[in-house]
Amino acid sequence: MGRVTSTLCLARRLAPDLVALRRRLHRAPEVGLYLPETQATVLESLAGLDLEVTTGVGLSSVVAVLRGAAVTGEGRRPVVLLRGDMDALPVTEETGLEYASERPGVMHACGHDLHVAGLVGAARILHELRDELAGDVVLMFQPGEEGPGGAEPMVREGLLMAAGRRVDAAYAVHVSSAKKPFGVWSSRSGPLMASTDEIHVTVRGRGGHGASPHRAQDPVPAACEVVLALQSAVTRTFDVFDPVVLTVGRVVAGTKNNVIPDQARLEMTVRTISPENRTAVVELVRRVAEGVGSAHGMSADVDLIEGYPVTVNDSDELDFARGVVSDLFGEERWADLPVPSMGAEDMSFVLEEVPGAYLKVSACTVADHTLADDNHSPRAAFDDAVLPDVAAALAELALRRTRAPGPGPAGS
Repeated sequence: MGRVTSTLCLARRLAPDLVALRRRLHRAPEVGLYLPETQATVLESLAGLDLEVTTGVGLSSVVAVLRGAAVTGEGRRPVVLLRGDMDALPVTEETGLEYASERPGVMHACGHDLHVAGLVGAARILHELRDELAGDVVLMFQPGEEGPGGAEPMVREGLLMAAGRRVDAAYAVHVSSAKKPFGVWSSRSGPLMASTDEIHVTVRGRGGHGASPHRAQDPVPAACEVVLALQSAVTRTFDVFDPVVLTVGRVVAGTKNNVIPDQARLEMTVRTISPENRTAVVELVRRVAEGVGSAHGMSADVDLIEGYPVTVNDSDELDFARGVVSDLFGEERWADLPVPSMGAEDMSFVLEEVPGAYLKVSACTVADHTLADDNHSPRAAFDDAVLPDVAAALAELALRRTRAPGPGPAGS
């Protein structure tokens, strides 16, 4: 138990500093790929540690490499990546917290401020224990997770080779404000979260006067028919055990109630768990839209905007991570997730390249987690008492994973 005790003790000692950092970040949230103040805060928080730090070229990322000092035998020293996303959401905060966002319309409603503080905590723990670290650790501070996506450009800028050799395994932790009691960790092997793509359908007719629809080609009812047809087509085409979710979230047409427009536009999000269905659903939308349009004597254009791929946990890495968490906090603090979430996550771009595990932990602030406001709500609240646990888990994952070229026993 010496290894576990050491990591937890260091994490708990750091707790006041991590809470202060998290609340500082929470007051000053930033959105997207350009987060200059958040980046500066991260760099300040890492100052004084023996790290090799680089910043992004096309985005406000921070990559820091911590070299382990443990003496090992012959062979390649493993490289482990730990990730924390930094961006906030365009949400007006309604929590009433003393440290609530000071920027109207912007809020850390998904807990990324805790991710940053937790990763900084892991960096400090690993720096303290670097004589026991038998490899190198890449610390990935990422903007743009909520969109347009920061992981993919970070990979293109050389993230996976930051240590001079390719990353062997990658881990991330995400906090939640609801769904499970405080402190409960969860995940699953295989697909964990869905891919997400955006599809735009434009039905093109011919405008005219609302009093004379027979002299026009009204795209509005045709577009509405496309929406309804897609709901039936999805449920009758795809296996419920390989799910597809298609939601039309925006319908745009016309300028005035008595003017038939030339076109009507549908914007939809599509979520899938398998690469096969990710391709097939686009063809389904195209076939339905063009078919309905043609039936009304009109045309339909279908445009695909590719988003994040499926987030997939490597089974061996997930087993390893489950063991680490159970050792640190007790088996009762772990819950296997029975099914994937249809939410999406751009850590998927990293996990496409290297094996790894993405873990969730509850930071719920109320006794009955079923009554808590969920992530992305303007009232979402996160208990920063979870920060030492996040820091300890990330640090312990890196420490153990660098001992061998593959995941080994979780015991200490």
